[in-house]
Amino acid sequence: MESVIEPLRALDWEDIDAVEHATRKALTALTDEPEPILTALVALPERPELLRLCEHYDILDKIVLHDDESGVRLRLHIFLPGYFDRPHNHRWSYASMILRGEYRHYLFGDVELDETIEPVGLKTLMVRQEQVGNAYALYHTMVHAVVAEPFTVSLVLRGPAVKDRFLVMDRKTGESWWQYGASQESAQSTEQKRMRVERLLEMTGWLRGWGLFEG
Repeated sequence: MESVIEPLRALDWEDIDAVEHATRKALTALTDEPEPILTALVALPERPELLRLCEHYDILDKIVLHDDESGVRLRLHIFLPGYFDRPHNHRWSYASMILRGEYRHYLFGDVELDETIEPVGLKTLMVRQEQVGNAYALYHTMVHAVVAEPFTVSLVLRGPAVKDRFLVMDRKTGESWWQYGASQESAQSTEQKRMRVERLLEMTGWLRGWGLFEG
């Protein structure tokens, strides 16, 4: 894992072209030789500092495999039946590679979101079908949304956070709301999404059963 993460520590995450090149190399290395991923998964129940970062929702699980002092994190996302999200940007730039399944990816452009923006006015500028092997890098101001096939799995490298919050918009209801990083969330919110060890073990069983990390 160290050999994969080390080159990303000095990466300029504001240069999305450099991010794409560096993270594609890292993600490809991890998928070509997946032993570090499996090793990290198996060790997670004994890594409370990582386990507390893992999140479980009704339609998505986020498993944190590595949390670097530089701000870089390696995560697995498992999209559950019914997954969709609303247009949003991010607190950090990131890169993703699809390991299993696929999702419909809607891109709305580099929009400075705030409460004055009317969600219904967001125009879809690009639609992609992200399939196994697809990789991309997304700048933190890009507004996008995803509709995933059940049990799609992606490997995600996220860069250091550059802001405290991001905006989510619902084009059907016209509502929008801010979401904050863990340091600013309430204890109740943190507890609601915390992944239990039992859930992590179940997810690990699924991932191994799908044969994703067999060398």
